[in-house]
Amino acid sequence: MKNKLNNQIMEHLCTLSLPTNGKENIDQGERIVSLLGGSWLLYKSLKKIGKHPFLGLQGVAAGGLMLYRGATGICPVYQQLGKDTTDPQAINITEDIVVNAPIDKVYAFWREFSNLPKFMEHLKSVEEVSEKISFWTANTPGGLTDMNWNAEITREEKGSYLGWQSLEGSMIDNAGKIEFRETLNGTGTELHIEIDYFPPAGSVGRGIASLFNGIFERMIRQDIQRFKTYAEENDFKQYAGLAL
Repeated sequence: MKNKLNNQIMEHLCTLSLPTNGKENIDQGERIVSLLGGSWLLYKSLKKIGKHPFLGLQGVAAGGLMLYRGATGICPVYQQLGKDTTDPQAINITEDIVVNAPIDKVYAFWREFSNLPKFMEHLKSVEEVSEKISFWTANTPGGLTDMNWNAEITREEKGSYLGWQSLEGSMIDNAGKIEFRETLNGTGTELHIEIDYFPPAGSVGRGIASLFNGIFERMIRQDIQRFKTYAEENDFKQYAGLAL
């Protein structure tokens, strides 16, 4: 009975067909996970195939599919669903925060972009090149590589609005704007912040584009929210002349 069942499973596996060519539809991160997961599953399944042939062969088939997925960058399931993670969408972030600090001090702090890495962990450094131009270096999830670009202030209304965008030819396209409003009691500042990151196009940018995932987006959102805490700390208060 067991041999008959094994033969039926093997016959079924032999009838499975995988695409031998086609467009890659999974990004680099998914390929690595598939290779690691497929190798582990194949190893565990081969060990149990003697005692539990049905489960073992199922695991071998699943592990083989994962290895194929990782090695080729092609996922048959994604093909059926029309899904493609090699072309990630832009990251569009909008956050509203309120800090207990005067609007002129908050604006002045953000206007000096070199201050941003003090509380934004996704930024390694920002260097002021000129009055309008700055050079940005960003960390990526896991610290795999750095991304850098030049940015220019595109619109500035002292105390109320600040907008910027990356210059043409930068490694990564991005833009941002902040609207500053005084709170009703006149002692705090409301900030409306929008930041957009656009993944590079084409095969050259595919490695960088694979970093555009939920982790990177969460990093940026957390960085923005972290300013609420930072504005209460001595470092900011000393900068703003608010320290006791």
